[in-house]
Amino acid sequence: MRPKTHPPIHQLFNLKTLLLALFLAFPLIFLFKSHFFANPSPKFQSFSPKTLNYSTTRNCPPNSCNKIPPSLAHALVHYSTSSIIPQQTLKEISVTAGVLDERSPCNFLVFGLGHDSLMWATLNHGGRTVFLEEDDSWIQQIRRRFPMLESYHVTYDTKVNQADILMDVGKGPECTAVGDPKYSMCQLALKGLPEEVYEVKWDLIMVDAPTGYYDDAPGRMAAIYTAGMMARNREEGGITDVFVHDVNREVEDRFSKEFLCRGYMKNQEGRLRHFRIPSHRDDMDIPFCPF
Repeated sequence: MRPKTHPPIHQLFNLKTLLLALFLAFPLIFLFKSHFFANPSPKFQSFSPKTLNYSTTRNCPPNSCNKIPPSLAHALVHYSTSSIIPQQTLKEISVTAGVLDERSPCNFLVFGLGHDSLMWATLNHGGRTVFLEEDDSWIQQIRRRFPMLESYHVTYDTKVNQADILMDVGKGPECTAVGDPKYSMCQLALKGLPEEVYEVKWDLIMVDAPTGYYDDAPGRMAAIYTAGMMARNREEGGITDVFVHDVNREVEDRFSKEFLCRGYMKNQEGRLRHFRIPSHRDDMDIPFCPF
């Protein structure tokens, strides 16, 4: 998730334009929601969970509810003044931002911690955004700059050069059986994640880490598999939107198609692929992939 090369000037301009547009539009949306939820009709008051959650959590002093949230102000200032931008392009970011616009506030799990993390957390304002990062020293750097971000250090025991073996392993019955990844017998399942990661029902999952561009790097095989299994094992039904970045690389391409399934793929923009995976818990006879 950390940029390794400097992006073209036009990409920098376009991305900042998107971020500024999003952040400047947010206060208007915020004000609209404040007015709408303050005077809901009986119909919407009865059937809108978001309305209930919003009204019960917004306890602010008089004359302060119309202010933009501190997290939004922080993000606006940061991205307006920083010369470092996320690796993802404007069009790639727009795919996930569009889904967040529909589903936030929600639970958003991100494999990776980088220069785009503040943006994702801000776009999911009011929800919970958790970042999983392989580099502990990098976590400490980001925490000093953005202490409001929730991040955890994770380790991986795979390597990119094991991808072919792990692909074959992942097709076995112990890996295609739906269950909690924490207790899975599948070699691809990540079992050492923080406890809360297994307990939360994630609405969105972004796989943009760990490192995967050289043979001895951990690769994203296990992260992609685990994201798909979390979606299939989601309690009480529902769907999970899963995004995989860098699908121009062989591992991300093959593993996302195999374990998130071509039949669940919604679209691809540049190097970002979007899948929408339903829960399999209500019908255990659903095939691992729809076709």
